[in-house]
Formats: sequence, structure tokens, C-alpha cells
Amino acid sequence: MDNKSTTSEKVKNLKGKGKGLLDEFKSFILRGNVMDMAIGVIIGSAFTGIVTALTNDFINPLINGIGGAEFGGRIRIYGGQYIRYGDFITSVINFLIIAFVLFIILKGVNKLMDIGKKKEVEATPQIVKSDEAILLEEIRDLLKKNK
Repeated sequence: MDNKSTTSEKVKNLKGKGKGLLDEFKSFILRGNVMDMAIGVIIGSAFTGIVTALTNDFINPLINGIGGAEFGGRIRIYGGQYIRYGDFITSVINFLIIAFVLFIILKGVNKLMDIGKKKEVEATPQIVKSDEAILLEEIRDLLKKNK
């Protein structure tokens, strides 16, 4: 009998806590930076597909035509297995293209942020106090201290 009353009390105590956790999760999900991150991941995956197509359909054929090397190459090893060095080189090229584009984008964003900061600094003029104003402030502070 004692265990049942304890269990029912625990259930009553948990009723309000679940809603608080749900509200916390809801506010976390609806926060701007989480939504921005989700959009960034979706756009990033779409951009990866574009870069892969660019590498496979344009860059690799150009390199194959100029140098005569085949990027889809592979080396046969034991048991009918292959090392696909061409796929690896293609992945490295994809990575370098994506990294370069992200670098350019971040560089542009940082410049835009710096422009905003410079305008804020220019907007707040620096107040230069005269010697008399400084002396009057010191006198005021001493009078407050003596009271």
C-alpha cells in the first residue's frame, strides 16, 4: 500500500515537469540560430551535389583530355578488389572547391560585418572633457565622499 501511494505521488510530481521540458525543447528548436544551421546544412548538401557534378562532368574530362590521365582509374589488388584512386582524387578536388567557396563567402561576410562595426564606431563621437570639467567632477566626488 505504501509503494502505491509513493508511486502516485511521483506521477503527480512529474506531470508539470514534462511540459517544462517540452516548452524548453520548443524554444530551443525555434531559436534563430538552430533554424539557420538547419538551412545551412540543407543548402550545403545541395551545394555538394553541384560541386560533385562540376568535378565529374567538367573538371575531370578537361584534365583527362589535357593530360591523358584517367581520373576514374583503379589499381587491381588481391581477390578481385580495386583501389579506386580516381574516386579519391575526385573527392579531394570536390573538397578543395567547397573549401575555397566557403572561404570566399566567409571573407565577404566578415567584410560586411566590419563595415557595420566601423559605422557604429563613427556614429558614437568621443567626448573630450576639458580640464575644468575633470576638476569639477573630482570636487563633486570629494563632496559626496565627505557627506
